[in-house]
Amino acid sequence: MTQQAYEVMRDGGVPIKSWTVGVPFEAEAKQQLKNISRLPFIHQWVAAMPDVHLGKGATIGSVVPTLGAVIPAAVGVDIGCGMMAVRTSLKASQLPDNLAAVRTAIERAVPHGRSAGRRGGRDKGAWCDVPDDVMNAWAPLAAQFDVLQDKHRVLKKTNNINHLGTLGTGNHFIELCLDEHGGVWLMLHSGSRGVGNRIGTHFIEMAKKDMERWHIHLPDSDLAYLPEGTEHFDQYVEAVEWAQNFARINREVMMARVIVAVKDALGMDFDARMEAVNCHHNYVSREHHFGKDVLITRKGAVRAREGEMGIIPGSMGARSFIVRGLGNAESFCSCSHGAGRVMSRTKAKKLVSLEEHLQATADVECRKDSGVIDETPAAYKPIEKVMAAQKGLVEIVYTLKQVVCVKG
Repeated sequence: MTQQAYEVMRDGGVPIKSWTVGVPFEAEAKQQLKNISRLPFIHQWVAAMPDVHLGKGATIGSVVPTLGAVIPAAVGVDIGCGMMAVRTSLKASQLPDNLAAVRTAIERAVPHGRSAGRRGGRDKGAWCDVPDDVMNAWAPLAAQFDVLQDKHRVLKKTNNINHLGTLGTGNHFIELCLDEHGGVWLMLHSGSRGVGNRIGTHFIEMAKKDMERWHIHLPDSDLAYLPEGTEHFDQYVEAVEWAQNFARINREVMMARVIVAVKDALGMDFDARMEAVNCHHNYVSREHHFGKDVLITRKGAVRAREGEMGIIPGSMGARSFIVRGLGNAESFCSCSHGAGRVMSRTKAKKLVSLEEHLQATADVECRKDSGVIDETPAAYKPIEKVMAAQKGLVEIVYTLKQVVCVKG
């Protein structure tokens, strides 16, 4: 099998292999990767996916293999963030011309967005009265969370159960999509919500304090790490595994609610589990690569072992892809997690007009207001170029085009 070529950067540390041919690769992201490459415990090299772009602490779209240490910021604060998609028995011909009712039904079924600046008021993005299905989904998470709370008091007043089965803000979404055969898919993107954010932030700060105490100087303080064998390392692994489970269950709860909502809105029953994919793209896992058992941190990257299914979404108005991994060892069996930002949120709001956003999302039932311009297609790299850059990492199984998109 012919593998797509990658580019290699060297700057005093291990090599950086990037699958970025034909896509933008900002200088700031390159510098972040160079900083990571100089850490003493990186195994072999650092891999950069075609959606690579500047992130906080560690680069989004990076795959970082480590021996004997973990970098909490290389996972980030949206621990376990990922995608879920299901193929249904519905066909495009069965959908009504106007999909506003479908969008409204989904929005009613899943809390989304956030009510900011309402001290003591109800947050529209969280449950006020937790429904029974969410309570049942919380049950397998509850006992371990009690253990975590006892160890880390900062978790006691977090949004946890009241965020389970909720979408969030930013680039998180729920979509109804059509594949190239006229099949209907349901797809969503979210992670571990408020409690995962608190866990990530807590351990990033703990790692920074450890670096200060041990007088370890780093090229970027956000690259503070936890050495294996220390109490904080063990605590982080325990907490991050819990957050990853929360994120997976969060997506499962939302998808179950979306399926019911769409059935009700269309007034018809259908098989909603013909195929299903549920994958993280912000996480850490123990894997074996190039003769060593290592910790692989993927921040904005999906595992793509040979035959493993994954999801690579485009932006609002763009195409998305269900893919099958090719098991490319050079990328540590990884691929991109999406298109990758080419503009910051602030820059997108300044440079993209509402009219341009309306044109870009003309064929999608979605929000058309200025509040989502930071998520407009122009803010992201062209997904077709991103897919071309990683044709040696994955093969496309289905090409999806959204017709409904729900965002917070």
